Amino acid sequence: MEKRVTLPVSGAEEAEFGRGSVFFVGTATVIIRYAGFTILTDPNFLHAGDHVHLGYGLTSERRMDPAIELEDLPPIDLVVLSHLHGDHFDRVAEEKLDRTLPIVTTAHAANYLEGKGFRPPVALQTWETTIFEKGEARVRVSAMPGTHAPGPLRKVLPPVMGSMLEFGTAEGDTRLRMYITGDTLIHKELKEIPERYPEIDLALLHLGGTRVLGIMVTMDDKQGVEMLRIVDPKTAIPIHYNDYTVFKSPLEDFKKAVAEAGLEDRVRYLAHGETHAFEVPNRES
Repeated sequence: MEKRVTLPVSGAEEAEFGRGSVFFVGTATVIIRYAGFTILTDPNFLHAGDHVHLGYGLTSERRMDPAIELEDLPPIDLVVLSHLHGDHFDRVAEEKLDRTLPIVTTAHAANYLEGKGFRPPVALQTWETTIFEKGEARVRVSAMPGTHAPGPLRKVLPPVMGSMLEFGTAEGDTRLRMYITGDTLIHKELKEIPERYPEIDLALLHLGGTRVLGIMVTMDDKQGVEMLRIVDPKTAIPIHYNDYTVFKSPLEDFKKAVAEAGLEDRVRYLAHGETHAFEVPNRES
């Protein structure tokens, strides 16, 4: 049985299904606006020069400032958190984020956040789903398979999930499907995603080619292109690149790989602080 959460509606809000936007804050942090929802992902608001702890004595320095400060966020309806790592949920978020906000995340992250006084998060296992309802609209958030590291290194990194966001009407029509990869490498379970979700409108790709102890733990340029081919979104936006010293695969490498693959018309590039505005045709799933 799917979990359901009802969100409050202010008098000025309307469920606009014809258009939406993605605002890139930096790293894996974006603000998604669609159908009356405002969703924050992986809140990371450290500044350039700050260091993040990745566990086991490992740290990384942030190279770029976030596009906005946490205090300047618009009113947020819910947070989608791929996993509990310092470059995805940092000490600024832990201190300043509204503790009453609904958070959808892994069981590992949910246990930690509840212990820190946050509203008990919605913890999802792979393929599990929860529905958020707000006035005339709803968004179904489902956990997608993710693998943060190969082999034995998996035991020392936190579990990670991708997310599928399906926006639609209260009656159940789906207007927009958005896939957020999370910090995953290419692995065989990903092929089940297009089988379950054959039409993905927009994908946010966590890139960076992050390396821990010399081992790659997030997609680089080549794996990013492979992900495009696997899930086949109409449009993709790369995020999670260039912000930290552990990110070893720059965005320029991905741009080159996309061009070589002939997929330039499928990818939109955002600098920090830029917005991708999109229109959504009326459709039924």
